[in-house]
Amino acid sequence: MQQKVFQLLVDNTSGVLSRISGLFSRRGYNIESITAGVTADPRITRITIVTSGDDDILEQIEKQVAKLIDIRDIRELKPEESVYRELALIKVRATAEQRQSVISVVDIFRAKIVDVAPDSLIIELTGNQSKIEAFLHLLDGYEILELARTGIAGLSRGSKNVINFD
Repeated sequence: MQQKVFQLLVDNTSGVLSRISGLFSRRGYNIESITAGVTADPRITRITIVTSGDDDILEQIEKQVAKLIDIRDIRELKPEESVYRELALIKVRATAEQRQSVISVVDIFRAKIVDVAPDSLIIELTGNQSKIEAFLHLLDGYEILELARTGIAGLSRGSKNVINFD
């Protein structure tokens, strides 16, 4: 099993995300993460899908998705040719005595504390998946009350792969 990141450029119409996720569901393909948002062109939405499978399954996913209505472009975002980022919000139980040690870990990872309550902190961390996993590993000694992760957003490096739909 290997993991691939696909970038889709699709028409910004209602139901497009539902049709894409429905294809994955009908075929029994797994979506590890999916993010979507409008691009600089309001007619186009960029969807980033992280999925896994063997070579044949990943090839089938790419071919099946490319056939869907509203799909303008599908590309694999290879790690060496792309930039990936993910956002994580982590609510950690922290007493007054524990706060400084949590803040030390936050500082090392260039994360931010975005909310402070008498018994907890909410931490915002942006980075690649391995950075987020490493940060969570260092929080093992603390009680994570809640965790929200956005999934990967990514772009290919440079300007040669930019697509215009004029």
